[in-house]
Amino acid sequence: MALCVIAGGKSMAIATALFSLSWTHSVEKTEWMESWRVTPEGLELTEARVKGSGAGMDPGEGARLEDGWWVWTPDLPIVPELVLAASGATVSAWKLCHAEGCLDLGAKAGEPLRIEPCRQ
Repeated sequence: MALCVIAGGKSMAIATALFSLSWTHSVEKTEWMESWRVTPEGLELTEARVKGSGAGMDPGEGARLEDGWWVWTPDLPIVPELVLAASGATVSAWKLCHAEGCLDLGAKAGEPLRIEPCRQ
């Protein structure tokens, strides 16, 4: 499987079936991280974790505390894509990591970014 990141009319393919997406909440200044799987049907959220809570950052049902992170497995359907805002005015960029490294996305103001399975 491959993951496509689309921003400003440009597309980048990443050869991976697993990736994480993390960011710092703009109000709480708390780190949030999600683990995703790329499938032929779309993107599957396999785990979420947050360092703290508040302002819409509450841990999900069944969360357990591990090394300072609240960790849980969300019960959500597979989604066709993720659309990420790129305001350039938040505390951090989105950080997309995979086996080969990490990318910062949306650090500067611009069009929303789309993350989706690459279609052959």
